[in-house]
Amino acid sequence: MDLAQGAALMMIASGAAHAVVNAILKAGKDKMSSRALIDGFSALLVLPAAFFVSLPHGAWGWLAGSWATHLVYLFCLIKAFERADMTVAYPIARGVAPALAATAAVLVFDEPLTWLVAGGIGLVSLGVMIVGLGRHADRRALGWAAATGATIAVYTVIDAQGVRAAPSALSYIVWVYLALGGGIALLFALWRGPRFILAARSEWKAGLAAGALSIVTYGLALWAYRLGDTPRLAALRETSIVFALAIGILFLRERMTAGRIAGALVIGLGAALLLAGG
Repeated sequence: MDLAQGAALMMIASGAAHAVVNAILKAGKDKMSSRALIDGFSALLVLPAAFFVSLPHGAWGWLAGSWATHLVYLFCLIKAFERADMTVAYPIARGVAPALAATAAVLVFDEPLTWLVAGGIGLVSLGVMIVGLGRHADRRALGWAAATGATIAVYTVIDAQGVRAAPSALSYIVWVYLALGGGIALLFALWRGPRFILAARSEWKAGLAAGALSIVTYGLALWAYRLGDTPRLAALRETSIVFALAIGILFLRERMTAGRIAGALVIGLGAALLLAGG
């Protein structure tokens, strides 16, 4: 297996774990508190590793940009989940992201993009949007989901550059989670105040599980970005919607439709093109 194939498999595994993390967030009663628990536990779990990896010299600016973008992203995601089903908000957010990330990576950082990969990105984005737009959602929910997708594209490009600038992938991964957990989680917990304490008492086990999975999902993604091209890998990660669709139907009791099945098939075709384009 070459590096490109390994990076692709890492991204697909990342997508599967990402769908589970978002399902746990969606199931939480107080979503901002749930997100604070997830990111807080992630930071605690990676903290011991900070004593064994090098500091991310050369990547501090990228880390700062990632932190700021993730703050906006998580706020938009919470708002989208508060107003719409996971199988509406999640696909729209993830469908917007790969095309925007690919465009930025090619135009700003001159990353390569073949016609085969471009076709795969287009199909994945189209399939994801088919899944999400097949149900009614109010305009505010769609707006928050679209804003979530735009911020995903921004932090994807930032972190792809940051993990390449750092001394090692592990160095950047550890410090990303320390920054997010130590900063954003604290902000969200303070924002919710006493309601965070109540949520923590009842949801800490789910938060711990999602926090551990969060390290797996974005850790794999960041490691893959160090090995391969951003446009192709960012789109492959959006195969997470197939897993999210299954979770939404099987565990969150959301409805299956012909449009969602069609969207999943289009995503699968796009992923096949992306794998072939590697």
